[in-house]
Amino acid sequence: MPEHDAEASGSLLDDSRLTIARRDVASLSREKTIVLALVIQLFIAAFSSFLVVGLTSLYDPGSVQAGGIDVGVSGDATAELEEAAAAVDGVELTPYANRAQAMAGFQDRAVQGVLHAETVDGVIEVSATVPQGDIESTIVVVQLRSILEELERTERIDRSEFLDAPPVTLPEGASSSPYFGFTYTVLVPLLLFLPPFISGSIAVDAITEEIERGTLELLRVAPLSLTDIVDGKALGMAVLAPLQAILWIVLLGANGIAIRNVPALVLLVAATSVLVVVFGIVLGLLTGKRQQAQLLYSVLVLGAFGALALLPEHPATVAAKLAVGSATTVTTATVAALAVGAVVGYAAMRRYVGRIDPERY
Repeated sequence: MPEHDAEASGSLLDDSRLTIARRDVASLSREKTIVLALVIQLFIAAFSSFLVVGLTSLYDPGSVQAGGIDVGVSGDATAELEEAAAAVDGVELTPYANRAQAMAGFQDRAVQGVLHAETVDGVIEVSATVPQGDIESTIVVVQLRSILEELERTERIDRSEFLDAPPVTLPEGASSSPYFGFTYTVLVPLLLFLPPFISGSIAVDAITEEIERGTLELLRVAPLSLTDIVDGKALGMAVLAPLQAILWIVLLGANGIAIRNVPALVLLVAATSVLVVVFGIVLGLLTGKRQQAQLLYSVLVLGAFGALALLPEHPATVAAKLAVGSATTVTTATVAALAVGAVVGYAAMRRYVGRIDPERY
C-alpha cells in the first residue's frame, strides 16, 4: 500500500510539472514582444527564398548585378582606366579634359562618379569621387572597386618583366555563389540560435515574475517542491527552441534550401536551449528581480556566445557545416560536448535549487 501511494504521488508530481510547463507556454500569447519575435522568425523562414536576395545585397553588395552607371574620368592615365573598365560590365566612361570639368559633370549629375588618374614617378595614383550617403553610392563604389581591381591586375601583368624574381603563381579561382554563403553562414545560424536565446529570456521572466508577485509560495502548496516548479518551467522553455528549429528547417526546405544533418542540428539547438534556460533560471533565482536578471542575462549570454569563438569551431560554424553537409570530427565533437554540457548543467541547476531554502521567496 505505501508503495502504491508513493507511485501515485510521483505521477501527481509529473503531471503537475507538465501543467506548469503548459501554463507558461500558454502565457506567451500575452507577451507581445515574444509573439512579434516569433512572427518575424516565421516570416523569414517561410519566405527565405525571396528575402535571401535582398538580404544578400546588404551582406555582399557586389553579388547583385548593378544597373549601368556613367563614370567621368580625367588625368594622363585615362587610357589605362578605359582598358580596365572594358572588362567590367555595366560601366560607361566619359572622358574629361581635366578634373575640374569632371567634377562639374558630377555636380550636374551627368555622371554618377569620377575617377582622376595621374602618373607620379611611374606610379598611377587614382582618386575617386562618389555620391554621399545613399543607395546609389553603394552601387557606384562596388563598380569603381571592380575597375580599380582590374587596373591593378593589368598593371601587375604589364610590369611583371621588371621584377627581380618571378611572382608566386596564384591558385585557380573557385566560383561560389554569395547566396549560398549567406544562406548557410548567416540565415540558418540566425534562425537556429535565436530561439534558444529567446527561451532563456522567457525563463528569466517565468521565475522572477513568480518571485515578485509572491505566487511562488502558492505553487509550492500544490504540493510541489521548488525543484519540481523549476523543472516544469525549464521543460516548457527548453522544448520551445528545438520545436521552432524543426519548423524553420521544414519551411527552409519548402523554399528550396536543403538542410542536411537535421537530427544533429536539432540536438545542437536543444543543448543550447537547455544551457541558456538553466542559466536564465539560476540568474532569476539569484537576483529575484526581473530587470536586473534580464540585464545580466543579455550581457553575459552575448559575451559567452562571442567568447565561444575561441573554440576550434564556433557553434554558428558548427550549424553551418551541419546544414551544408560538410561536418568534420571537430563539428561532431562540438555537438556532443554541448549535449553533455547541457545534461551536466541541468543536473547542477537541480542540485543548486534543492539546496535553496524555499522560505527565502
